[in-house]
This record gives sequence, C-alpha cells and structure tokens, in this order.
Amino acid sequence: MIRVLHSVSNMDRAGLETMLMNYYRHMDREKIQFDFLANKPKPGAYEDEVRSLGGRIFVSPGFNPLKLFRYRKFMKQLFADHPEIQIVHAHNGALAYYALREAQRNHIPHRIAHSHNSKLNFDAKWPIKQYCRKHLKNAATQYWGCGALAVSFYFGKDIAKKQQYTLIRNAIEEERFVYNPEVRARLRKQFHVEENFVIGHVGRFMKQKNHKFLIKIFAEVVKQQPNAKLVLIGEGELQPAVKEQILSLGIEKSVIFTGSIPNVNEMYQMMDVFLLPSLYEGLPVVGIEAQASGVKTIFSDTVTEEVKITDMAEFYPLSWTPEQWAEGICRYANGYERTDMTEEVKAAGYSIHTEAQKLQKLYEEMMGQES
Repeated sequence: MIRVLHSVSNMDRAGLETMLMNYYRHMDREKIQFDFLANKPKPGAYEDEVRSLGGRIFVSPGFNPLKLFRYRKFMKQLFADHPEIQIVHAHNGALAYYALREAQRNHIPHRIAHSHNSKLNFDAKWPIKQYCRKHLKNAATQYWGCGALAVSFYFGKDIAKKQQYTLIRNAIEEERFVYNPEVRARLRKQFHVEENFVIGHVGRFMKQKNHKFLIKIFAEVVKQQPNAKLVLIGEGELQPAVKEQILSLGIEKSVIFTGSIPNVNEMYQMMDVFLLPSLYEGLPVVGIEAQASGVKTIFSDTVTEEVKITDMAEFYPLSWTPEQWAEGICRYANGYERTDMTEEVKAAGYSIHTEAQKLQKLYEEMMGQES
C-alpha cells in the first residue's frame, strides 16, 4: 500500500480540503491511503471521516518561525516513526516549503508542491511567505497545480508555458449537484425564501474572498430588488466585521448566515445567482460546483477563465461599481431555466470518477507500482 502524507492547514470544510476528500473517497484505498499533516491545532470537520477511511491525522507545531526547531524535530520523528511515508504532497501555498524542506532533509524521495492559488495574502507572515515561495521549487521534486495561473504564480511563467507541471483538476462528484426542483423547494421553504430572489456565496470569511465588496453589491441589489436575500455559507476570522458592515447598511434582515454546513451541494439548488467577487483565486472548486448545479455563476475578472466550464458562468470586472454589478445580477431576478449539467462537467474533465483514477495512477507510477 502507498501512503501519501498531505500537508494542509487542518481538515475543515473548505475548498482545498473538500477537493482532497473528493479524491480520497474515490481512491482504491487498498492501494492508496491518505494521511494528513495538520498545521493548525483546531480539529477539522473531516477528521472523523478521514479516520473511518483508514487515514491518519498528525498535528505539527505549526509554521510559526519561533517554533521552527520544534517543527523540524517533530517532522524528523514523524518520518522515523513512519518509514512507509515516501510521498509528501503539500498544499500550503508558499508555506508548503516547510513540509517539503523537512521531507527533503529526511530523504523522502517524492515531494509534491501543489499550487492552489494565484496570489499571497498580505499579512504578518508576508516576508516569510516571500522567502518560502522563492525556495519552494528547490524543495520539491514535482510541481502540480489546479490551473495554469496558479502554477505560473508559484513555479514561474516558464514552467506554466512549457507545461512542465501536472494538472490536477478540482474535480467533484457531479451527480451530487444535479439540479433538483424538489430540493430547491424544500430548502427555500426551510429558509423562508420561497418567493425571494436568492443570491448565494460559499467561502471562508477572509480578505481574499472580498466580502466587503460583496456586501456593497448586495446592498445595491436590495435597492433594485427589495425581496432579495443573501445566503453566506462558511466561517472565518472576518465574519464579525462582515456582520458589522451589514448592520451599518441596514440590510441585516436580508442576510442569512449558515456557518459551515455539510450539505453545500444542496444549498446551490436554492440559489438564483452564485456570486464570487474574489480578489484572487487559483481555480475555485465552488465555482465548478455552482455551475454543476445549473445556477447562474458570476465571478470577478481576477478569477481565471479556466473555471468557466459551462455557459452559466460570467465574469464582471472588479473595476465596476457595486451598482453595475447589481444591474447585471438583477437580470436574473425573474428566473431562467435550470438544466442538468452532468455532461458539461464530464466533458470539461471535472468528474471525480475519472480524475481520481488518474491521480491514483500518478502515485503508483511515482512508486513504481503501476497497475
């Protein structure tokens, strides 16, 4: 059996972690097993499922430079205790350098740097991230990414242009997202929005997702469509600030916070428009999910056009005013036909049923165990 150690923040419900679980569930787990290196102490919502599938969770001291000695000692002991781990697959952006460098020090032969984003968050760790990003390529043996834009940012335009990387699509279980009018009716009744124009967003409350602008857009939508409702799915550090902004605009009765929930696939059904005005993205899995559900999906123009896999997707410039965004969104207030997008998802290569087999083959080839 091949065991792959995935370095993540923690196994909570977020885009990257959800994508990994999609792949994990569809692997032949008698041949491939996933373990997870969590670099935050907070337990994640997927941990019980990981263990039920045969995976293990290892919690590191984290990426704090003050804990570097502890981190190195932890990783050295981890590899000594588990010599069966011969592949480290890191998903931490620039900070993936931490896990990959320690894997390199401990002679782990297969070290995958996997790019999921196209920009760095500017925060207290900015200088550290810049250093790590510069040296990331040297610690990895393979460069993987969700799309050309993400690859170009972390590994260089030359690698992207020459396609010297492995494309791993943010694949989904497409059958779970097929539009179902009965599910739509049930959820709209549950949330008391049967007659409302519902705009939805799925994403962690963080700067990248641009909630501040999203709320300004929605405030303008309400002016044009007073019956509009905004459904915000997710959690995060900026949620209190978003709630304050909503209160200051007097639209609190029009906004629904769901927190982190397990049935996001169903929630797309109740939406009339899915909105993702992010400042930057690699290739957002929620964008694939939304299109798979047949909902009108509007991205900011900073999101890669690689995410457009159906005619349901549109891109609006971030340079537009909230009023201009609202005008575009409100074109769909009177409804439109929702259809089954299964074939479009498959044709674009985002079906987990085929992509998981491809990923399994890559690991097997890596270890010289091709079936």
